[in-house]
Amino acid sequence: MSLSEHFSATNFNPGTTGPKKRPAPFSLRLSPDERARLAVEAAGAPLSTYIKAKVLGDAPPLRLRRSGLAVEDRQALAKALALLGRSRLSSNLNQLAHLANVGALPVTPETEAELTEALAEIREIRRLVMVALGLKPGGSP
Repeated sequence: MSLSEHFSATNFNPGTTGPKKRPAPFSLRLSPDERARLAVEAAGAPLSTYIKAKVLGDAPPLRLRRSGLAVEDRQALAKALALLGRSRLSSNLNQLAHLANVGALPVTPETEAELTEALAEIREIRRLVMVALGLKPGGSP
C-alpha cells in the first residue's frame, strides 16, 4: 500500500481546519488606580469574577475569607491544636513505642489507664478536626 493510498480523499481533506476553536479570551487594560478601585470594591472576591458580575449586571460575588474557613471552624481547629499541644501526646506515644520495641513495656493497670487516656485524647482531637472540616463526627475511628 502506497503513501498516496493512505491519504485518499476519504481520509484527508486539506480544506478542513479540525475542531472549532474557542473565541479568544477578552482582555481589559486598566490603569493602576482603576485596578485598585475595583479590588477594593471586590472586597476579597476574585477580581475577574467581580468584573464579570459587574459587566453582566449580576449580583456581586460574596466576599470570601482569605483562610476559607468560617469563624466556628477556626475556633474548633484552635481547640484541637491547643488540646494536641497540651497533651504531649506525640512524646508519650513515642516513648511507649520505644519501650514496646525493646520489650520493656510492662502491662500494668497504670499503663493500661495511660493508654486509655491517650486513646480518649486522640478521639477528641479527631472529633474536633472533623467538626472543623464540616464532617459528621459520629462513627468509630
